[in-house]
Amino acid sequence: MGDRIAALRYRRGLTQEQLAERAQVSVDVVRKLEQGRRKTARLVTVNALAHALDTEPSHLVGQPTTFEVRNANTEESPSVLALRGAISPVGDLLDGEPDPEDPPDIHQLRESLRSTETIRRDGRMAEVGVLLPPLIRDARAVVHASTGSERAAANSVLAVAYQVAAVTLTGLGKEDAAFTAMERSLSAVRDGDDPDLEAMAASTLSYVLAKQGRLADAERVALEHAERVEPGFRGTSKDLGLWGILLLRAATAAVRRRKHDQVLSLLRLAKGAAETMDKDLLLYATPFGPTNAAVARVNFLVEMEHADEAVRAARTIPDLGSLPPTWRARLHVDRALAHSDMNKDQAAVNALLVAERDAPEWMRHHSTSRRLVDELRGRARRPDAPVHGLADRLGLLG
Repeated sequence: MGDRIAALRYRRGLTQEQLAERAQVSVDVVRKLEQGRRKTARLVTVNALAHALDTEPSHLVGQPTTFEVRNANTEESPSVLALRGAISPVGDLLDGEPDPEDPPDIHQLRESLRSTETIRRDGRMAEVGVLLPPLIRDARAVVHASTGSERAAANSVLAVAYQVAAVTLTGLGKEDAAFTAMERSLSAVRDGDDPDLEAMAASTLSYVLAKQGRLADAERVALEHAERVEPGFRGTSKDLGLWGILLLRAATAAVRRRKHDQVLSLLRLAKGAAETMDKDLLLYATPFGPTNAAVARVNFLVEMEHADEAVRAARTIPDLGSLPPTWRARLHVDRALAHSDMNKDQAAVNALLVAERDAPEWMRHHSTSRRLVDELRGRARRPDAPVHGLADRLGLLG
């Protein structure tokens, strides 16, 4: 990350002091990043530096940009190009040949979507890369071949598939392609039969915008849709869940804009919604309820650099095992960040090892995890320290 910051700074004609002033961060942080003495930074810092350098945060962090390919000689190897092709098929611009196969029925389409969502929750990125392109193509085929209620149902499946694609591509640093997927998803939502999908599309769009560094837009999208779906006194658990997901998404953008009062206000609303629910509800592969609201609080405490409080809060999360593996892993990475901030490297490594047990493949694609492991490896005193093995499993060079 330091090399990329330095290269862009030189290109912009800025001194380290000028960059620090533009980004409103400590010049010591800029120096240490560029000198390689510090390999990680809070996302609020990454976003601020990216904004000051007029680039995407993903460019600075240098996250993996493709799927992990295990079977390079098979036709089923995952491919970013295949996913791009499914989202933006050239056949839409040209007179393509008709599909020789009959499209699946709506029940088969829904079952394919359920399988993909399960795999995504488990963090099995390579399998998502294999399954998503044909799912999108199949859903498009059913939309084109159907009418009435079946066409509307197929559009709803297509809308969710596009959202999964957007999240996947964003995780690989392909935010522009992810934005295209969201445009397609919103179009499918309008022609679909599930009105709740609009709220989930807003949440996903907010995520994509935040990853692009467009934090004000991300916050606005989430807040405007939260206001639209805010449940009344008779709101169902699903209504509360959709509202809570949007509140947390808005808080994610707000914390990276250093709007801490806004973050705390949104967290209070989300906690209130969660406390009226008996348990977490899984909404289109995204959980919300008492457990995930508590997990989110830990994340925001880490982002606000309240490490002690974050570690204490992590110990009191109820029913953590009910969350999908990737959500649990994200919590353990947050715990590791907090321990690292407190100079407790062994505790940080232990938390990362727990995260790896929950979602090993997700860890290999998660940029924050990779950066933190690299930094902890650099500080390890023993050559046989567990962090070295973890770094090898994550594919970190050096």
